Amino acid sequence: MPLWAILLIVGAGLIGLAALYLHFWYSRPVGSGPAGPAVSAEKFDFHWTDRPVLLVGIGDSVTAGYGASPGKGYFQRLAKNPPDEFADMHEKSLAEVFPNLTVSNLALSGSTSQECLDLLVPKLKTQDEDTFGVIVITTGGNDIIHNYGRTPPRECAMYGATLEQARPWIENFRVRLDEILNEIQARFPGGCEFFIANIYDPTDGLGDATTAGLPAWPDGLEIIRAYNEIIQHAAAARKNVELVDMHAGFLGHGVHCTQFWRSFYDQRDPHYWYWENLEDPNDRGYDALRRMFLNEMARVLPSLLEDGD
Repeated sequence: MPLWAILLIVGAGLIGLAALYLHFWYSRPVGSGPAGPAVSAEKFDFHWTDRPVLLVGIGDSVTAGYGASPGKGYFQRLAKNPPDEFADMHEKSLAEVFPNLTVSNLALSGSTSQECLDLLVPKLKTQDEDTFGVIVITTGGNDIIHNYGRTPPRECAMYGATLEQARPWIENFRVRLDEILNEIQARFPGGCEFFIANIYDPTDGLGDATTAGLPAWPDGLEIIRAYNEIIQHAAAARKNVELVDMHAGFLGHGVHCTQFWRSFYDQRDPHYWYWENLEDPNDRGYDALRRMFLNEMARVLPSLLEDGD
């Protein structure tokens, strides 16, 4: 075989290897169509209650719907199906089961848990005794990712902190989350149910922040885990707080979504569910998240409201 042919074959092989490397390490295909778990139609064939129900969104940009197409944030899709809803989600929203539903989204993009307590919770007015509250919360993520390593770590902007350095800030989050829940609950004398999501990880549990375009952070995963344990404990300790496991639901849909050899690889949907800013979901991620919330609500609320609690 002539030298030029050998060089051509070797060159083609190297190009192919480079293409595979780029695909498995840097490609982030978003896919199309529905995303996330199935939602059974069974619980959406009847009204869960005829009482006035107020759906409240509070927390950060995930609940605010930052990065979503108009009407495609998880909060909006929880409340009402959009006109171009996926076929498998027709008539599966809170508007279908709460005929006297009103909504109030108080979430603020970029807000930390401290700002949630100090600025957002006070905006929620005390309701009358006839009104039942359904509260959806995402908070704490900005405490961790801010300020992206651009400034020295501090409370509510702890990116780059060591676990030891962050321990008092983590404990303060525990206290703050209790205060948020207490303050909101006090505004619903007729009762309320909380659905709080934990914090997802765009590195799919590997902690390689540099792959996501951020500075290296050796203790980042431990701090996320500590925050999520606090959220999980809050749900376990209160009978009217339910955990929405966004962390588990988004594994396999971060920056390593194409890596088929990973334990988290999702063969059914090996696609990226985050928006271009890395912090928030894209439209398919928001679709998946509203399904996670709806499934928890359908598990808890029909029997709870039927019993009159």
